[in-house]
Amino acid sequence: MPFRLKRVIFFTKGAVPHEAHRYYQERKCKSSKNMSELKNLQPADVFYYFDKICSIPHGSFHTKAISDYCVNVAKENGLRYIQDTSNNVIIFKNGTKGYENSAPVIIQGHLDMVCEKNSDCSIDFEKDGLTLIVEDDIVRADGTTLGADDGIAVAYALAILTSDTIEHPPLEVILTSEEEVGLLGATTLDTSEIRGRIMLNLDSEEEGSFLVGCAGGIRMDCITPMNRMTDMAVRYNVSITGLTGGHSGAEIDKWRANSNQLAGRLLYALDNQCEFWIADIKGGLKDNAIPVQTDMVLYVTSRDCETFEETIRTVESELKHEYSVTDPNLTITFKRGPEEISHMLDTRSSGMVIFLLMNYPGGIQRMSSSIPGLVETSLNLGILYLNEKELHCSFSLRSSVGSSKEALIDKLVFLTEFTGGRCEFSGDYPAWEYREDSPLRDQAVALYREMYGKDCSVNAIHAGLECGIFSNKLPGLDCISYGPDIIDIHTPRERMHISSVKRVYEFTLELLKRLK
Repeated sequence: MPFRLKRVIFFTKGAVPHEAHRYYQERKCKSSKNMSELKNLQPADVFYYFDKICSIPHGSFHTKAISDYCVNVAKENGLRYIQDTSNNVIIFKNGTKGYENSAPVIIQGHLDMVCEKNSDCSIDFEKDGLTLIVEDDIVRADGTTLGADDGIAVAYALAILTSDTIEHPPLEVILTSEEEVGLLGATTLDTSEIRGRIMLNLDSEEEGSFLVGCAGGIRMDCITPMNRMTDMAVRYNVSITGLTGGHSGAEIDKWRANSNQLAGRLLYALDNQCEFWIADIKGGLKDNAIPVQTDMVLYVTSRDCETFEETIRTVESELKHEYSVTDPNLTITFKRGPEEISHMLDTRSSGMVIFLLMNYPGGIQRMSSSIPGLVETSLNLGILYLNEKELHCSFSLRSSVGSSKEALIDKLVFLTEFTGGRCEFSGDYPAWEYREDSPLRDQAVALYREMYGKDCSVNAIHAGLECGIFSNKLPGLDCISYGPDIIDIHTPRERMHISSVKRVYEFTLELLKRLK
């Protein structure tokens, strides 16, 4: 059931179009130098709003402030809006002169960002804005994700909504919450007041590529009970670090290492050589991000310390060779501590952790037989942690074929229940199926060729997009997804090309102009 809407409607124009909410103008946070970095970039209105968005903390499950900011922009410009209890926002704008009776066009993006940072970065994502850096044609954040996925879509939308010169049909701008953690906002959104059946989803990261289909997916939490004991042994802190990581949908085909899966291989190798017990293990922050670090606390019998250390060195050498191309900075470190009495997993539970990490599938499971080069089915063990009584493994599963997704779910359920555990599910979303007849796609492809003198590509993607949910909620929806060049999303290396932002914005304005 959708959440009840709390609705406020404004019909009179308030403050000037580009007057931001005073609260955010007066924020004292690490983003205070952002405006000096972005103020000369073009298009100016787009980067004005992108700067404001980056100054407001807006990680997943912390989207109230950014949602309120978008509502405030609507208020200041006399635009009707809907804000629901999930922090989704819909903003309506009438068509400009000559477009009053045109069919409405939906512009859609999401409000939340993936919050990842370097280990030496002190930012608090719940309190601090981002520190932006401009280098030649690149915008990036200092030590963190940039959130251009999907802050740039929000900036595009607000720039269009607040302009008095852009020609366009009636607009229905849908800005959703919690997209990065299972498309949750789009799932709960009440679309009963949406009239448009043409949608521009601005949540893609490769200029010149129009997406017309995506995989469905689900988050799956596998929880297995563990037993502990108290004994005397030598403590070791072991870490797998330096991995490349990335988006578990868009970059799963790059075969990058998953630190949680590598932890299983390391533990299995150690189990074959010496006697040890697991006290703690944790890795990854998001189910849909390929984890880059896994940390373990292990206890080893004093007689096996030398063998333990040598085995780690051997496994590190083997893994560095295997992943020399995709993860050249892969490192396994260990630090020996004292011999002490500790509360550790007993032998059976330690073995159960190893069994599960070695047998849970990971990565690409099947490639598409109908679309060359497209991943059909995959999964990612994105979050792994051990508490006092349970092992938690959180997976992001994706597939463009429903039965294949269900078969993969069955496999995880079987393994987990076989070891006495249970499975919980959330964020189930449908695939966005390719539409043979798409006037919007055909018009966009022709316009791109006309504007830039070259052909674009039309693709499906293995990552999840909200287009699938909206296609189910809005029968007959004709939709494309596109965006500017954004590299290494969901990692602190994320960066966005300034010139590409400009070109995609100009393309969008021309497309709106022609959708009369």
